[in-house]
Amino acid sequence: MGYQQFARSGPGRFLVRRLGLPNPVQLRRYEPGAPVIGGPVLLGGAPGGRLLEPVGKLLAGIGVDGEAEVPEGERPAAVGFDATGIGSSEALRGAYEFFHPVLRRLDRCGRVIVLGTAPADCADPREATAQRALGGLVRSIGKEVGRGATAALVYVAPGAEGAVESTLRFLLSGRSAYVSGQVIRIGPAEVETPADWERPLAGRVALVTGAARGIGEAIAGVLARDGAHVVCLDVPAQGDALATVANRCVGSTLQVDITAPDAPTRIAAYLAQRHGGVDIVVHNAGVTRDKRLANMRAEQWDQVLGINLTAQERIDDALLDGAVLRAGGRIVSVSSISGIAGNVGQTNYATSKAGVIGMVQSLAPVLAEHGITINAVAPGFIETKMTAAVPLVTREIGRRLNSLAQGGLPVDVAETIAWLAGPASGGLSGNVVRVCGQSMLGA
Repeated sequence: MGYQQFARSGPGRFLVRRLGLPNPVQLRRYEPGAPVIGGPVLLGGAPGGRLLEPVGKLLAGIGVDGEAEVPEGERPAAVGFDATGIGSSEALRGAYEFFHPVLRRLDRCGRVIVLGTAPADCADPREATAQRALGGLVRSIGKEVGRGATAALVYVAPGAEGAVESTLRFLLSGRSAYVSGQVIRIGPAEVETPADWERPLAGRVALVTGAARGIGEAIAGVLARDGAHVVCLDVPAQGDALATVANRCVGSTLQVDITAPDAPTRIAAYLAQRHGGVDIVVHNAGVTRDKRLANMRAEQWDQVLGINLTAQERIDDALLDGAVLRAGGRIVSVSSISGIAGNVGQTNYATSKAGVIGMVQSLAPVLAEHGITINAVAPGFIETKMTAAVPLVTREIGRRLNSLAQGGLPVDVAETIAWLAGPASGGLSGNVVRVCGQSMLGA
């Protein structure tokens, strides 16, 4: 039994109260059919902002009450602030004046969303400086609000005002339960609004590598729930587990070692012949072979880099060169906070996961010419069989080194990938979104 389960048990609740032990909040996660958010959203903004009005209309369109004021005694479920009008350091006072009286009133598992303009898109250095300062504001709010609440900064490029709906739906809902302290960038793009937001991936084909267990299994399940036909890929040794996952999500299986020389051509041929192509590619397969660099064997380095990074590049090349990944396609790669912060004994793993981030950021402008997006998620401490085998003290420390004071679940990673893979997320490309509860490690 983990600490969080213990803290919610009868004896655990007694000891937590008596001894003053940490008591992590049970996070609000997505349930099919539930409203986007279960309470009012307090909206405000700096003078001259360009997003307050369109966001207010958007919220009204999805059945969310966006209010300039929330009655005394009522707790807002979310707080949104349009900071695009802030053009100087002096004008940042407006953010203080908005948030100062309302943060104490934010409801349990509430949401704080700040909308801004990326510094690179600003008209002058003073505006860019002020907009960059919003990162410190949001990350600090995420660490202060507590009670399962999260915070996010969304930079919306000029001309991308119509591409924000999928991101706001994600950030306001329980799908983003373990995503906090993140900076998300939305650029101008043609956006396809799904006919049914409960099944936004209907009619799409998704490939998920490493799908037989853990996070890969959760990804396959969430994409299938959202309407996609999922091709579940893993090594032949995982054939039985892979078939179980595919049967559960009414998908299909593909048993391939992705490091094999002919793997990319086999994968591309299968997708082209059996499904006429693919719309979503999720690179989840990965391994660890931990050892300090001075003690690491060459084959341990090669295996981790080969599976975690090089195989992704080779598969993408085959799918793109053969036009198997259809126009408007989505590529989502699983990185790690180890690729951002590094980790003792994981130089091979951290190098591979940092390489995934580099691949995403360098390919994004190239793929944009074809209407294809590429993004990455970087999980932190996620509760899986692998982390369950970590020594108790190390495991409990890992769970608490974040603003939400608990480990995440595989479904948290899967929900984030499903958002990035959606047809309405065309303005999202080149992003690296950490699913880590705002980990204390990394930036």
